[in-house]
Amino acid sequence: MESRLHKVWDEGKGALNGWLSIPSTVTAEFMAMQDFDSLTVDLQHGLVDYQTALTLFQAVQGYGRTPLARVPWNEPGIIMKLLDAGALGIICPMINTPEDAKRFVGACLYHPDGYRSTGPTRAGLLHPNYFGEANRTIVSMAMIETVQAVGNADAICSTPGLSGIYVGPSDLAVSMGKSPGMDPTDPEVVANIDKALAAAKKAGIKAGIHCLTPAYMRKMIEKGFDFTTLSSDVRLFISGVSGDVKTFRDLEAGR
Repeated sequence: MESRLHKVWDEGKGALNGWLSIPSTVTAEFMAMQDFDSLTVDLQHGLVDYQTALTLFQAVQGYGRTPLARVPWNEPGIIMKLLDAGALGIICPMINTPEDAKRFVGACLYHPDGYRSTGPTRAGLLHPNYFGEANRTIVSMAMIETVQAVGNADAICSTPGLSGIYVGPSDLAVSMGKSPGMDPTDPEVVANIDKALAAAKKAGIKAGIHCLTPAYMRKMIEKGFDFTTLSSDVRLFISGVSGDVKTFRDLEAGR
């Protein structure tokens, strides 16, 4: 079960993560053809349900990208079901307290480290020694995306079994009374991101963040983040199409 994501981290590098929000195996496969280290199926804000998530895992299976999923909420049933379907890691939103983090990690791990129910229907077929290796290799990333979570970051990051945190900059900004947005430069938002990163480093766990542009991603990797997400399939599609359409209209108008 050692994945490409684990290999990148073992080499001391920052991982490049892709984001799957479109409920299509075609676009998922096209994303998997690119040089991502991992691909995350988004069941929170993406247009994806469980059944579609399963087909997206299947679409990316042969390309060597580590399959992850962001769950809609900190609810054990969907966490366990997605792991059984083949996700090798879970990103969980709105982890605000150490109790939230403990409940999340427990759903990802089998006894004695957690309370995950055993029944890895698809995962067990893909990984013959799944039960013996799952607790060691399943990635659990708690989203730090509120002022409350930043205040509790040291306690959250100290949760036994937690693999890392994942900063959601838009929700963090909103919780501070500011406008949502990616790749923040607001000094107060950046300061809270830095606090979350410092807590992860102090605890010896991984730190991830959602970004919009490659330049900002490199900046975050250089700052110490271990995992950065490049935009999303929806944003990348819209950006490409809108850019070309605008170019055509500008040429048409003689601009």
